Amino acid sequence: MSDTTAHSGLDGLDTPFLAVDLAVMDRNIERLAGRLRGTGIRLRPHAKSHKCIEIARRQIDSGAIGLTVATVGEAEVFAEAGFIDLFIAYPLWVTAQKARRLRQVASRAALRVAVDSAAGAQQLAEHLGDLPITVVIEVDSGHHRTGVAPDQAGPVAAAARSAGLNVVGIFTFPGHGYTPGHRAEVAAQESHALDTAAASLRAQGIDPSVRSGGSTPTVGAADDTVLTEVRPGVYPFNDAQQLELDVCTLDDIALSAVTTVVHARGRTAVVDAGSKILGADRPGWATGFGRVIDEPDARIVALSEHHATIEFPSAAPPPGTRLRVAPNHLCNAVNLVDSLVIDAADGVRHWAVAARGANT
Repeated sequence: MSDTTAHSGLDGLDTPFLAVDLAVMDRNIERLAGRLRGTGIRLRPHAKSHKCIEIARRQIDSGAIGLTVATVGEAEVFAEAGFIDLFIAYPLWVTAQKARRLRQVASRAALRVAVDSAAGAQQLAEHLGDLPITVVIEVDSGHHRTGVAPDQAGPVAAAARSAGLNVVGIFTFPGHGYTPGHRAEVAAQESHALDTAAASLRAQGIDPSVRSGGSTPTVGAADDTVLTEVRPGVYPFNDAQQLELDVCTLDDIALSAVTTVVHARGRTAVVDAGSKILGADRPGWATGFGRVIDEPDARIVALSEHHATIEFPSAAPPPGTRLRVAPNHLCNAVNLVDSLVIDAADGVRHWAVAARGANT
């Protein structure tokens, strides 16, 4: 449950905890919303990154048309909270149990779901074909995870239509944009894939009115002649990955783990935040297990459950020193805590991570 009453500052709280600089977060939200205004590209942010009702409301208030979620569980949380336009951006395999839950969501919100195969479309239609939901076909734009080849999107869409589903377009996730130096190239691949897929749908007599893509690394290069919608998730907070991909600066990082040095020797310190609050993600190109915001040249060289080992360019700070650490991948970090500590101009409050653990 969220505590929206302002209290005194962060110093009185035990570490470790995840803190959000509200002013920075609001600036990040408005910056992207402002960039997209007038482009014809609608913003449907991915709520799996923050899982927080209050943050989602700020995104809607800034102009987002609805929310993207990853699971039926997340859709349930946000539908219950009053959000009325939801897209589950995942190729669901619908069982009887999932169908019952999806019916409840669809009774509260306009619901869009995804398929990437004729079999998936048939399964969806058997369970939910009578519902007024919309369907999009997932396209593989180079990430090679899920999604159909772009030129095969039309046949899958036709199979879905034949099963009685209302197909309205296509979507993709350019996840391979999480590679240094390739953001513009990946955005171009995303655009080409969606353009090819759109032509494939048109060849089947289906209008791809929804052409959805975008991730936080690639959204700045989204092609408004092809895309109608983008679904970035990390941008309200930013994290160490975005920093090292040159998507943001240190001043744009709104979320950090507030930690305390518990051991120091020479140039090495250990803080009280390990994988159970930072997450354990470390891409092969990352410089460490996160970044120390207060000491940009320091490197987090080792991580265990409750310890992070940091090497500093000179003498390490003494025990008792508080340090802010940006996780590599904030989506996982947020899912490890019950609430976010919101640092606002009028004090500190706690916002619940309402969709924490909503993985089914």
